[in-house]
Amino acid sequence: MGRKGERRHFKRKPAPKMWPIHRKEAVWTVKPKPGPHPLLRSLPLELIVRDILKFAKTGKEAKNIISQEKILVDGKVRREERFLVGLMDVISILDTKKSYRVLPSKKGLFLHPIKSDEAAFKLCRVEDKTVVKGGHVHLNLHDGTSYLLPEEDVYQTLDVLKLSVPDRELLGHTKLTIGAPGIVTGGKNIGKYGKVTTIEKKPNQKRRDLLVTIEDKNGDQFQTILDFVFILGDTRPSISLPEAD
Repeated sequence: MGRKGERRHFKRKPAPKMWPIHRKEAVWTVKPKPGPHPLLRSLPLELIVRDILKFAKTGKEAKNIISQEKILVDGKVRREERFLVGLMDVISILDTKKSYRVLPSKKGLFLHPIKSDEAAFKLCRVEDKTVVKGGHVHLNLHDGTSYLLPEEDVYQTLDVLKLSVPDRELLGHTKLTIGAPGIVTGGKNIGKYGKVTTIEKKPNQKRRDLLVTIEDKNGDQFQTILDFVFILGDTRPSISLPEAD
């Protein structure tokens, strides 16, 4: 008789490298639940509570803390310890009154402390755009959600929407243009940020694969592809960022 349902176990060795776990101290780790973010670019809530925030020493303690409904992700209570949290998500802890935004770093993903006013919104990148019945524009966002807008031809893929949480009201729209600040979400320059200085366009090449040059505040330049650039604002970042190493 064949196996029914999903596997309940997940070994540490094949777990994503960005997970903050010791590979050899045990065999098993948290089995994530399919969610809004891809497995390779997200963290289970249990690992955040236990290994990053250090609120618990064991998985059982972390599960008990999460079940108390005191941890919010994008303004919504999350009771599932296997829930995947990803890029730009906002995590709020009710007891400590602290909030964090998930940002990329050279080691993967980390929690960046933010103030309460900044915890009221998140940035979402447009991954795909379609026109649905009635002429409305349907935008697919990087966090697995979607947004329906009136008929307006001003939105393009890789643009960024500023949405309130948890109401998801549109607060702003930023286009991917030269001069806009951005942060790198993949590749060898992951976690670096600065202003877009050039976008090299080549015929017969996919837009996401175009080469982009970014200049940081020290004047140093580095290159990546357009698909790895997450725009943060029009001329200045609309979110706080960690100090560069």
